[in-house]
Amino acid sequence: MGKKIPLMDLLWLLAETQANPIHVCGLMLFEKPAGRDDIVREIVAAYRKARPTAPFDCIPDLEVTHAPVWKKADYYNPRYHVQHIALPDGASYEDLLHLVGDLHETMLDRARPLFRVWLIDRVPGNRFALFLKMHHATIDGVSAARRVNASLKTTRRRGVLPPMFAVELPVRKPRPPKALIKQVLGISSTATSQYLALLGSLRKGLWNWMGGKTEGSVPFAAHRGPMNEPVMNARTVATLSLPLKAMRRVARHYDATLNDLAMALIDEGVHRYLAELGQPFDHRLVAMCPVSMREKTDSAAGSKISAVFVRLGTPEATVLERLAQVSESMDAAKAEVRSMSKETALGYAAGLLGLAGLTAVTHVDRVTPPSANLVISNVPGWERQLYLHGAPLVGAYPVSAIAVGVGLNATVISSNDRMDFGFVANGASLRRLPALAAHVEAAWQDLLSTSPGR
Repeated sequence: MGKKIPLMDLLWLLAETQANPIHVCGLMLFEKPAGRDDIVREIVAAYRKARPTAPFDCIPDLEVTHAPVWKKADYYNPRYHVQHIALPDGASYEDLLHLVGDLHETMLDRARPLFRVWLIDRVPGNRFALFLKMHHATIDGVSAARRVNASLKTTRRRGVLPPMFAVELPVRKPRPPKALIKQVLGISSTATSQYLALLGSLRKGLWNWMGGKTEGSVPFAAHRGPMNEPVMNARTVATLSLPLKAMRRVARHYDATLNDLAMALIDEGVHRYLAELGQPFDHRLVAMCPVSMREKTDSAAGSKISAVFVRLGTPEATVLERLAQVSESMDAAKAEVRSMSKETALGYAAGLLGLAGLTAVTHVDRVTPPSANLVISNVPGWERQLYLHGAPLVGAYPVSAIAVGVGLNATVISSNDRMDFGFVANGASLRRLPALAAHVEAAWQDLLSTSPGR
């Protein structure tokens, strides 16, 4: 028998459908060194020689005759899991984004290890791309970033390190088991606190929906928008890079965090984008923001996240006003999660995920308030230049999962001297997503132009 699948990871598997696959992806751009025309072929050969390590050597076993477990895959085909493709002559960067959208929209085959890698040659600008696709039940954003970091070098020296699906990372040793009576009491106490946390959030959401004023993290209190149309199979993708040093300076000047600034820019960009579509949103957007529950030394498999639900800026706010509103809302939401234990926060997130999945399966989500309008996630990255076989990494764009009933995801990661933004959306309702990225960049330029010492 294999290793038991934790509840949160099991819910990711159970909530998945063909129209709404639940995997996390990443698009990484590298600049080809001069005279290295065969570099992509060499990387592909090295990656195909590598053998997956846990959890990428397993498949889920969900047979009803026993508890759900991860079991070792009987067979591994490196040519299936590591693909080598190229853009046609004359292709544009937008053609690459269309390709990434196509690769994103299909489910991973559960009869094989739950990951795939594409090396994409002939990207405009003498570049190549690495596109990673991994099921959310095996990994989250923080652990994915750690694996990517471990798979790349910090110098231009040639050589291919084990790819992210084959790296060996230290895993935090489990704590000694409690005495039986304490363990039973601990489970009982935790379950009760999780139930009360979920019930309290739902009560706040209902009160907000009825017109009452609520503070902190409030799920299922968003107004319905184009982002909450039924999720179909199509995906649209966009990317953006902004200067990290300048963003930090502006955030400090306005007494905000870097995350607050990124959220405010995305908020402003979404309002401008919807207005351009002829569907202006006359309410404050609500963002679901994943919160990592991992300790610094924890690189174990699976997803360990909770979430807060944050009201963003008012529709008519300027970018600067929006930044202050987002900062205030985020502080209140984070204070609420900090008041929970780690176990309660994880159970709370699992309860919300299960509830969202239930409303989607029964189509109740089409008449009830959505849990949020978009997902905004901030993944810790790296503050040094990284290389793959001597090729410098020039862009690292998370292309994450579409949450149940929430058809827009914006994930950011700090990458050396850049803040890289990855956007993915329900292609049935949010088309031409590069226009959203352009509006976010325009919002940044507007804020920068009014900031002292620019």
